Amino acid sequence: MPVAMYVPGRSLCEAPPALAGHDPFDPAWTRAMVDRALGPMLDSWFRVRFVGAERIPARGPVILTANHSGDAFPYDAIAFDAALWQRDGLRDAAKLRTVYEPELSLTWWMRPFGIDDFYRRAGGVDMTFDNFDRLLARGDRVLYFPEGVPGIGKGFNRRYELQRFHTSFVRLAARHGAPVVPVHVVNGEWIHPFGYTLPGLDRAMQVGFGVPFLPLPIGLLAMLFPWMWYLAFPARLTFVVGEWIDVRRALRAAGAVDPTNPDDASVRRATEAIRETMQRELAAAVARFGREPWDLKGLVGALRARRRDRWRAIPTGWPLSFIRNERDGQRLPARNRLHALLRDLDLAAFYLPLGWPLITLCRLLRKPPYGYRGVARATRARQQGRFIWRLAQRPLPPREG
Repeated sequence: MPVAMYVPGRSLCEAPPALAGHDPFDPAWTRAMVDRALGPMLDSWFRVRFVGAERIPARGPVILTANHSGDAFPYDAIAFDAALWQRDGLRDAAKLRTVYEPELSLTWWMRPFGIDDFYRRAGGVDMTFDNFDRLLARGDRVLYFPEGVPGIGKGFNRRYELQRFHTSFVRLAARHGAPVVPVHVVNGEWIHPFGYTLPGLDRAMQVGFGVPFLPLPIGLLAMLFPWMWYLAFPARLTFVVGEWIDVRRALRAAGAVDPTNPDDASVRRATEAIRETMQRELAAAVARFGREPWDLKGLVGALRARRRDRWRAIPTGWPLSFIRNERDGQRLPARNRLHALLRDLDLAAFYLPLGWPLITLCRLLRKPPYGYRGVARATRARQQGRFIWRLAQRPLPPREG
């Protein structure tokens, strides 16, 4: 069965169906990205720490539910996913499956630094109810943010206030007997402590640019300087793992006669009860671990310790670090320092005023791995990941281990 593929300005085109066992997760590429780009960011800028990580089951099915935060790029999800994989030894079988909003793949600037199919290559799966169901049936550990986009776009004035939860995870946890393990993200709100949103402007951004919301005032600066679209303040991200929630028990308490196949009203009541529990536990975690959200003394020490590659750890260096790592996997080593500078000179556009048109032009005019000149439109869309991945059409292989 063909897969509908999104191409801006055109109708959906068709991609050939994948063979059985299709998995875009690229462990070698992801390990290189963690080592050279994400690692410095996590270790020195965000200084990620876990509290209670031993509560996370080693095998699935299980749903890790976390509060969204930051009013910015989804660094909370990226950091948790990558840092937990680091903690688990970067083993292929230990990788989480994060379900994410498909719009993050459909729009190139919502992928980190425009890198092709970033989220799927790093193990992510498009968030649809059927995909979520199939991941749990496969025995995966799934990271899910039940607030959705409203959670990350709620604004600093509503920090740590959990938005309404989607109910799908409760229904699916009951169906598969999967525990729900709460993850309380502390200090993520300080990634962008000056971020606010306006509903009317957000709707215009969704229609015109495929961006779910525009954080103010940083969003206006990002329109001027592209690197600021990916800016993050040095929040020390703390992930506090809570006690397991037995969803079937919660459904029985909410009035469900059959907790494996609950009625809608019971699902809504159980979902709200879980949200209230997580809100209380989040408040307690913030009171304990959120007193110094930036921990500037620790930040200075962490950056000093890096020395030779300190530039990779700070936001101004992230476009260079991420994109060079992506390109280096597809090209020969530079002949000399001058050649290394000249072949990546287009990256200067990230730092130029009104650099977005220049970035777009370079992507159109340069050949791979720098751009897409000579690449057919449908091939380009498939390479970039601009389609909805449905596991019913392109299934994952059975889990190993």
